[in-house]
Amino acid sequence: MIKMSVVKRIISVLLIAVSCLLPVACGQRKEQAEKAPVSDGVYTVDFTTDGSMFHVNEMMDGKGVLTVSDGKMTVHIVMPSKNIVNLFPGSAEDAQKAGAALIAPQTEKVVYDDGAEEEVYAYDLPVPYLDREFDCAIVGTKGKWYDHKVTVSNPVLRVEDGKYTCSVTLTGGSGRASVESPAQLTVSNGVMTARIVWSSPHYEYMTVDGTQYDPVNTEGNSAFEIPVTLDADIAVSALTTAMSEPHLIDYTLHFDGSTLEKAD
Repeated sequence: MIKMSVVKRIISVLLIAVSCLLPVACGQRKEQAEKAPVSDGVYTVDFTTDGSMFHVNEMMDGKGVLTVSDGKMTVHIVMPSKNIVNLFPGSAEDAQKAGAALIAPQTEKVVYDDGAEEEVYAYDLPVPYLDREFDCAIVGTKGKWYDHKVTVSNPVLRVEDGKYTCSVTLTGGSGRASVESPAQLTVSNGVMTARIVWSSPHYEYMTVDGTQYDPVNTEGNSAFEIPVTLDADIAVSALTTAMSEPHLIDYTLHFDGSTLEKAD
């Protein structure tokens, strides 16, 4: 008969062998990227880091361009110079291992406010998730690698100039008012303007971020053209004369970017 101690040792060895087939147990699994929380498309995003030596060019205003394709995310960032010669989506230690897939630079021209032009490096960096720090190592012209944490956040869908329709919801007030949906949107030079048509002809003006907007029509239900952003709660106020006295009422508009369609 096989002794019980021998059986236990055999079972222990088998368990270790099986566990090592699992990357998690053997420490070989890299942190998996999540499926993009936004739809496929191109977005402007905030790109922040944990150090002053690694940041985007001043003309980018702290922004990068996020491309989402088949649920995978990549951010395009433009550097201040050519001093950073490679990136790596991980730690500095892993970047220096044999076979590490370094991210090569692309050369781009930047035009500054004073008209000066400069060729700088830009990179396409894989993004595992939004709104949380992840590892990104950099190496400069002197060959020394540095660890950094970066965060990609606040995606805003970039839309080509043109005319569109988009579903919009209205909340706030007494709940009796509504706006026409889908709304008509116009994008010009990257600025998005929506035509808001109320369910009443008694609105005299709207305010958005402290700016007053007057009606753009003289007949029918009150209509206004205001600047908007997709997939964000937009605080607005509207003055109605439908009551015994004029009342300025607070509302919230929300445009669903997934419903955006090119107008005919």
